[in-house]
Amino acid sequence: MTATRPNVAIMNIRSLNKKTKLAIAAGAAVLLAGGVSGAAMAGSADDDATDRPIPSADLEQASEAALAETGGGTVTETEVDDEESAYEVEVTLQDGSHVDVQLDKDFNVLSTESEDAETGEDD
Repeated sequence: MTATRPNVAIMNIRSLNKKTKLAIAAGAAVLLAGGVSGAAMAGSADDDATDRPIPSADLEQASEAALAETGGGTVTETEVDDEESAYEVEVTLQDGSHVDVQLDKDFNVLSTESEDAETGEDD
């Protein structure tokens, strides 16, 4: 009966010379550093996963203020305590473009930012 050897593609680390071991360690360090910095950048971006919608108690007032500012449309998204204001209301206009309306805690308009429907770029 002959014993079968495990997969020969597995490398024995003891058989590697010192330069090869250093190169492998340096490569692993570079990959690890890249992964850590990439994760940090992803965590610092404006992430929809952390967005909280405007609570129902305030939603009607926020929607009315945003729609009055845009002259109509449909409220398609809301956010409370975003980086720019107490409330953000996204309104989709009849032409398909979007307007983000920033409101303070008393539902006063602070600013608006529109996005072109065709290009997706801010106006």
